[in-house]
Amino acid sequence: MRLQCLDPTSFRDVQRYIALPYRLYRDTPQWVPPFVHEVKSQLDPQRHPFYQHSQAAFFLALEGDEAVGRLAVLNNRRYNQHHDRRTAFFYHFEAVNDRAVSRALFDAGFDWARKQGLDRLWGPKGFIAADGQGLLVEGFAHRPALGIPYNPAYYIELFEDAGFTKHLEFISSYADRQLKLSERFLQVADKARQRRGFQAINFRSKAELRAMIPRIAAVYNEAFVQVQGYVPLTESEAYAVGERILAIADPALVKLVMKQDEIVGFILAYPDLSAAVQRCRGRLWPLGWYHLKREFKRTRWLNFNGAGILPPYRGLGGNAILYAEMYRTLTERPQYQHADWVQVQETNYRMLNELETLGVKPYKRHRIYERPL
Repeated sequence: MRLQCLDPTSFRDVQRYIALPYRLYRDTPQWVPPFVHEVKSQLDPQRHPFYQHSQAAFFLALEGDEAVGRLAVLNNRRYNQHHDRRTAFFYHFEAVNDRAVSRALFDAGFDWARKQGLDRLWGPKGFIAADGQGLLVEGFAHRPALGIPYNPAYYIELFEDAGFTKHLEFISSYADRQLKLSERFLQVADKARQRRGFQAINFRSKAELRAMIPRIAAVYNEAFVQVQGYVPLTESEAYAVGERILAIADPALVKLVMKQDEIVGFILAYPDLSAAVQRCRGRLWPLGWYHLKREFKRTRWLNFNGAGILPPYRGLGGNAILYAEMYRTLTERPQYQHADWVQVQETNYRMLNELETLGVKPYKRHRIYERPL
């Protein structure tokens, strides 16, 4: 086995890097491939907005000419400046069940991070906020929500063998159409609207939604300060996140909570198109768009992947409006029979307790690992 640093200008290297998980998961029906064009963008310093402020290195473990492992290591300078830290992130980890392979990859990542002047490594954590994070440690029987990682259980042992320990977990929860909010709860939400002047609006077109992306990004930068790994979005990153959302969004499912002309909260819900991404193997061309368009009408799953109220409004009925709108989003569309509340941070006790009280049950966990260097 030999290890090499990936050359992002090498077609052969990039192809081997991208192809590895397809081979590892070929008999795993739950695995959903990433969009290939997004991975290629992440590998390319000329295309991805991350490289406007930060650096990354990519490693391939090879047996002969065949890839048996891969790893990305990131020096996110904006994160370190914002938090006054010297932390490296890792991402894209995939490997056969061989500790020699995983040790070699992580040792290369440790060495690169130290040379960058960094003193801690944690992840899996991606390039921008929209990248799903964490290692799946519970819920292997379930297909992930679109964009959320799936991995074999043996990765837990490989991480721990490399000296990683738990830093934090994210919990995804499940609800179906049997979910019922009490009339009293809905009345509380309606009273909050009237008393505080809140209103919930949705969008009629992708053009309307695209025009609001900068304002939604600004609300994100205020609402998610306490989320692990938080980094304020740059303008270029907000655009990249927005385009990713627009590619899979039904504008009518994206809602804003407004107070007059001010955005005070938002709900990002979208149809789960994972089955279509599996069918097109993560490639939009030549038939990927066709599969995605069909799945919009066929999917029975709805994903909630982003909901927040600005801190000044959290004790003023804003949360009640948020949950009421989530409930209406699910129940007013007969197409949707299931919903996945995606990756709520385990320290967000209030939201997790509120969701469980409403009958939304935890069923998947993703763990962020850390290791001092």
